[in-house]
Amino acid sequence: MQRRDFFKLSLAASAVALTSSASASSTIEPIDSQEISKVSFPEKRPLITYSDRPPILETPIEVFTKPITPNDEFFVRWHMPNIPTHVSIDTYRIKVGGAVKNPLYISLAELKNDFEQVELTAVMQCGGNSRSAFVPTTSGIQWGNGAMGCATWKGVRLKDILKKADLEKDAKWIGLNGDDKAAFHKTENFMRELEIHEIRDDVIIAYEMNGEDLPHLNGYPVRLVIPGWFSDSWVKMLSNITVMKEYKKLYYMDTAYRIPDNECECETPDNLYEKTKPITTMNIKSVIGYPTTNTKINVNTNVIAKGVAFDSGHGIKEVLISVDGGKNWSAAELGKEISPHAFRSFKFAFMPKDKGRLTLMAKAVNNLGEEQPFAQQIQWNHGGYKYNGIDSVTITVV
Repeated sequence: MQRRDFFKLSLAASAVALTSSASASSTIEPIDSQEISKVSFPEKRPLITYSDRPPILETPIEVFTKPITPNDEFFVRWHMPNIPTHVSIDTYRIKVGGAVKNPLYISLAELKNDFEQVELTAVMQCGGNSRSAFVPTTSGIQWGNGAMGCATWKGVRLKDILKKADLEKDAKWIGLNGDDKAAFHKTENFMRELEIHEIRDDVIIAYEMNGEDLPHLNGYPVRLVIPGWFSDSWVKMLSNITVMKEYKKLYYMDTAYRIPDNECECETPDNLYEKTKPITTMNIKSVIGYPTTNTKINVNTNVIAKGVAFDSGHGIKEVLISVDGGKNWSAAELGKEISPHAFRSFKFAFMPKDKGRLTLMAKAVNNLGEEQPFAQQIQWNHGGYKYNGIDSVTITVV
């Protein structure tokens, strides 16, 4: 299958600059009033657009009422502006080299026919999702809650590919990079590294997403999938796997996507914590997809709130709902668990009795007993990573 000249079909979308300021570090509710673009990229519906080069698109909050995120509504995050607009499957190869005894050049056909096929459902979430909650504003895209999605992925175990490559006995790391490139030759291209012992059986190289070829903007023809981990390591348009005996220092490993290495994973703008660690596993989180902030509801009518919850793979035990701003909590009805790594949908029926403003909150609890904190309990970090505050929407009862 040949991919068309992708961005020639795309209309230019305006970049959105979101700023905020405050005199002291704190956290608030993430911005949930971003405007959906009037134009769309190929294979996508109109989404919240932050940049068109590289493409950075957020899923509207209303989508998160069901456990599977449609491909055309799935968020998009690229780092490098030079993305191939045409991919020839006849010549596309995944190169596996470095400290291996059997270097590989794997075609898409070989990936589909020469290895055991694996299918799994998992959440993909940017480490900076909900970053707009941090005050003062941190570096990075000022996402609302929509830099995430859940899909069913099909592909091949990374372990099986490395086994076929026959690693040298002192191999300890692998480097992964795709076909997107920096615009300036001195800018370091996006590359991630994994320790070989971190590669579980459910880490796959995926070529399908929700039963279809990967959308171009989500990494066609193949991408890495690491269930339970933030998506910074889910390399798109994967083209090179380099097996290494020693760790290699890289910008996207040693500077970006790192948080303070202390108990609270926090710091202050005036006192940045010197020792840092990479972000890896996701923390527990839930969001309300309906109703949304400023929705108008008639008094004494039945309302069904809907949303999704997830964690790093321990599984969601319950979602608690408050209709009085967090004073009292009641259990929501959970949907079927598709997999421990997938969105767990929930719904909650209530009837507002009084006119005026009503604050609805959702708090997820996982099978370890971990639960979401209130937004104001989350402490600041300079990258704006790992926000997971209790979601809150304020509606108007008329």
